[in-house]
Amino acid sequence: MKQGPTVKSRVYLILTLVVGLIAGGAIVYFTMRTTTPSMPIVVSTPLPTPTPFPSSTPAPIRVHVSGAVRQPDVYELPPGSIVKDAIEVAGGPSPDADLDGVNLAVELRDQQQVYVPRQGEIAPMVPAVGGGVASTGLVNINTATAAELEALPGIGPKTAQTIVEYREANGPFESIEDIMNVPGIGEGTFEKIKGGITLGS
Repeated sequence: MKQGPTVKSRVYLILTLVVGLIAGGAIVYFTMRTTTPSMPIVVSTPLPTPTPFPSSTPAPIRVHVSGAVRQPDVYELPPGSIVKDAIEVAGGPSPDADLDGVNLAVELRDQQQVYVPRQGEIAPMVPAVGGGVASTGLVNINTATAAELEALPGIGPKTAQTIVEYREANGPFESIEDIMNVPGIGEGTFEKIKGGITLGS
């Protein structure tokens, strides 16, 4: 009569199976690690945000407005301003202004002068620093008023009044060079105005 496997043999068989399973699992695990390529590590750097440059504000232009305006003076205007803007900032034209003698649409430049003639007046020539002419004609230094003389470059209200007083005290100028006899007018000022003055006919 045969006897079944003993307890000892059954335990041995179970241990053998367990060891075989562990060994097989270890072999499969290490095989997969060596055959599966590792994924590369990607480091993503965000693009720098561009810093906007601060917008620079254009410098204003300086314009001398004189003649038949309510408040003749030097004014600051934004770039791109035209003659009409200059007249408006000077209080507008005076009642005797002749706006037909002025091109209101001309674009202004820095250090330019705008002269508004009066009705019946020939607008004097006003050379503008940096180029350009605000109007045409010559200033008659023997008949011009103080306001008209102010249209000349370098001639302010005080000097213009001095010219009128000198002329009234000494008579009309005999040559344009005689204007240098007026106190406050030297060769430098004469060089600026000689192209825009006349003795008349």
